[in-house]
Amino acid sequence: MLQAPELALEAHGLVKLFGDRRVVDGIDIAVPAGSIYGVLGPNGAGKTTTLRMLLGILEPDEGHRTLLGHARPREASDRVGYLPEERGLYPGMKAREAIAFMGALRGLDWRTGRKRAEAMLEKAGLGHAIDEKIRKLSKGMAQLVQLLGSVVHEPDFIVLDEPFSGLDPVNQNRLEALIHAQRDRGATILFSTHVMAHAERLCDRLTIIARGQARFEGTVADARATLPYRAHYVPHFPSESLPALLPADAVREGDGWRFVVPDEGIEPLLSRLIAAGHGISGLSIERPSLHDVFVRIVGPEALEEVPA
Repeated sequence: MLQAPELALEAHGLVKLFGDRRVVDGIDIAVPAGSIYGVLGPNGAGKTTTLRMLLGILEPDEGHRTLLGHARPREASDRVGYLPEERGLYPGMKAREAIAFMGALRGLDWRTGRKRAEAMLEKAGLGHAIDEKIRKLSKGMAQLVQLLGSVVHEPDFIVLDEPFSGLDPVNQNRLEALIHAQRDRGATILFSTHVMAHAERLCDRLTIIARGQARFEGTVADARATLPYRAHYVPHFPSESLPALLPADAVREGDGWRFVVPDEGIEPLLSRLIAAGHGISGLSIERPSLHDVFVRIVGPEALEEVPA
């Protein structure tokens, strides 16, 4: 029998009230040790409040959580790295010293912190910024410096709140590489985002939150499996009899038709179309994306808030 994975973090029934509003409403989360775990949701879904309760920054009004074996999460704070949604560094401090300073706040000695900071900046492609003051760095570079400061003490558990927000594509790639490097080191990473592309590439497991409630939990593959594959078929010899052979949900799109792949698969349908003389000029099968799943779970209004 397979054993259940060791959990770095576990929470049950978390509730947080702001006045009479339930910002978080009964959320359960279980994060396997050594994994990259995503908390996904539109703006205002309760992601940041949930993360702060998991870390012990906020106390839940109901429910309980255990972080790295501690029922009181703040007791594990020296083993945790945290990048908050609100960024902040001393603008007059040099990049290397800023990282070492953040490590010192978690118990890392100054000399080791400066040495690690220099190596981390070089590896992240920011070697040229080692002695630059924070005020002279771009927003994206300063954000990466703050991330490095959050992990310089080599924490076992890392929490990143909307880490990709405001980063250009180059720095997004650097951040993804840093996250993978931390996981390869053995750390567990929990991050929140409303950008599905990053979650799709990074997450081992994820939770989708909407209006303070968890609407889905599982792997990316599990999420995609909640929606069917779709096909786009272009006939070689179209005629008026073609629509009657296609699935009932088929919709005309350009020279072809788009429809959900039937439960029996695409092959029997193609055989019927060929036998009827329509042939195949083009065919593509489209796997549902995490963005498609997210919009279905959260609702159409997410289209206005969430980049694909």
